[in-house]
Order: sequence, then C-alpha cells, then structure tokens
Amino acid sequence: MPLVVLGFFKYFNFFLDSFASIVNKDIETLTIILPVGISFYTFQALSYVIDVKRGKIPAEKNFIRLALYISFFPQLVAGPIVKASEFLPQLREDRRITLKNIEAGIQIILFGLFKKIVIADHLSVFVDDVFNTPVAYSWISIVLAVISYSIQIYFDFSGYSDIAIGCAKCFGYDFCRNFNIPYISENVTVFWRRWHVSLSTWLKEYLYIPLGGNRKGKARQYLNLSITMLLGGLWHGANWTFVFWGALHGGALCLDKLILKKKKQKTIFRALSAFGTFLFVSFTWIFFRADSFSNSWLIIKGIFTLQDGIVQPFFWTFIAVAVVCVGTAGAIIRAKKRNEYEVDGFYPLLNLNTVLGLTVLFLICGLILGLAFTGEQPFVYFQF
Repeated sequence: MPLVVLGFFKYFNFFLDSFASIVNKDIETLTIILPVGISFYTFQALSYVIDVKRGKIPAEKNFIRLALYISFFPQLVAGPIVKASEFLPQLREDRRITLKNIEAGIQIILFGLFKKIVIADHLSVFVDDVFNTPVAYSWISIVLAVISYSIQIYFDFSGYSDIAIGCAKCFGYDFCRNFNIPYISENVTVFWRRWHVSLSTWLKEYLYIPLGGNRKGKARQYLNLSITMLLGGLWHGANWTFVFWGALHGGALCLDKLILKKKKQKTIFRALSAFGTFLFVSFTWIFFRADSFSNSWLIIKGIFTLQDGIVQPFFWTFIAVAVVCVGTAGAIIRAKKRNEYEVDGFYPLLNLNTVLGLTVLFLICGLILGLAFTGEQPFVYFQF
C-alpha cells in the first residue's frame, strides 16, 4: 500500500506524460499536489512493514508510538531515513531532555546551518545562473558551476541531515549520521557507503539483497546493482534525467565489482582514485541538476568544446573548496593520530563549560549571522 500511494502521487503523471510522448498524443494529466517528504516517510513505513514481516522486530501495538515513528518532525521532510529497528526501541525507552544532549544537539544544528545558509545557498546563486543559461558562459565558468553544484548539494543535504540529527539529539534521540565525507571516496562503491547513508543502506537491505544480491553469480549481481540504482534514481524524482543518473552510478558500481581488487593501496593511488571518483560523481551531477537532457547536453558540450562566453571566477566556489579541503585534512589528521586506516567524519563538538568553548561557539554564531545568504533558497531534497 505505501508504494501504491507513492506511485500515484509522484509518478502517475510522469509515466502518463512519457506514454503520451511515445504514442504522440495529448493526454490530459491529473492535477496532483505532491505531499511534502512523501518519498522519505514512505520508505520508513516500508521498513517497518518489511521488518515485522521478516520477524526482525515485533509489531508495534501502541498506535501513538508507531505514528510518532512515521511522523517524527526533525527528519520527516528530507530524512535521514530512519529504520523502524533503529528508532522504535528508542521510543520505548525513557528518553529525557538533558542539558548534555541540548548542548550537543545545538552544536550539530549550528554545524548544519553553516553548511546550508553560508556555503550551499551562496553557491546556488552561481549554479542557478549557469545551469539556466549554459550557452552564455565559458567552459571555465561551466566547470566551476559543476564543481560548485557538487559542493552545494553535499553541504545542502548534509546540512539538513545535521539539523535533523541535532534536533532529535536535543529531545534525547539518536539518528545515524547520513554523510561521512563522501568526496574522499576512492571509488563509487565507497562513495555510496559515505553518501546519503540512510538511503544507500535502505536500498541495499530492502531491494538489492532481496533481489539476490551477490549470491547468484556475477551476471545476476550486476543486474541487481543496475536495477537498484535505476530505482534509486527514479526515487529522487519523476524525470528521466534522474533515471539516467542512477544508471550511470549503477554502471560504475558494476565496473567496481569487475575490476577492483581487495587489497591495501598506496596513499598516492588512493588519492588519485578519489580525485577520479570526484570527477565522475561531479559529471553525473549534471544530469541530476539539469531539468532536461537537452540542457545537460548544452553543459557537457560547453565543457568539451571549450566554449567561449562569460568568465566568472565565483568567489564562493573557492571558499567552499577551501572549507572542504580544510575539513577533509582535519579528518585525515585525526585518523592518522588514531592509527585508523579509514578516515571517518565527525562532529566538532565543543566543551561549553570552558571559556574557549563558549568563545568559539559565539564566534561560529557570529559567522553564521554575518555571512548567511539572505535570499530564499529551499533545501534541495525538499522536492523529493
């Protein structure tokens, strides 16, 4: 039933329009208002139904508790997708609002706000201008816009996830981290372990593995990966550009399984692999951001034909790249000190019982207020 509701509201007109274009006829579509966040809470409801069916969790007999799980406000609109097995047990516990949780939650919220309204929203101005009229800009500006969008969507969506996680923390509840510095991934497989973690784990557990996973031979594994990513692309939006974006990532995942060897690589090789993965992911974001294949083609054509036009070295692009590099370097240094092979992201929580901690906190608040983008720019994932 949840899939029927999602299919009707989100994809009925999409498939009707696609069919009309194939038969070359005008077919009147329905006027349907898409419920906010339907993709996210539908997947949450499905996780509950499937886990109960599998016997992984008991059926929840308290309707209010189940309704709270489905509609818990911090992550209702744009995730992270919280599975029933992770959140329902917390609802059964005596979770209280404590000063310690509020301190941590507010800091995580501020971390997310900085990502969103200081970095992502400023980048969106440049990105929107270039993607709306790519023929007017030089290839250098287009490349900068593509890189800017890669950073924008990361800061925008991870910023929202941080705000949701921080809000839940203030109330005493714990959500899993949804992003883990994904742009250091040395291949696309690792990228999907670090990007939108709640979605990638959901697709793996409730779609890829039930299809057969890697248990039925290589050919079937490649097919399962392709189907999973195609549907993952379609989940993001009712547009064939999203499906093609998913197909590109599905093909890359299959290629990873085909050629990658499970052994420790030298640092220089991992760095080059991470750079190559970032280039590939940034290229595929073109289809995610552009509203049509024709617009995507104009952007790609502008890059590879070294198109002339407006040269705009957007200041915030370089600021955003510097922030990403500093944050990544901090995570790498932290991992080296701990002798950890895998670099892990973290929330830089302060000790607010010290003068230094309070000073840094108020400094961060000042930076957010002083540098915040004041225009209207909704979260990217609100449209899904």
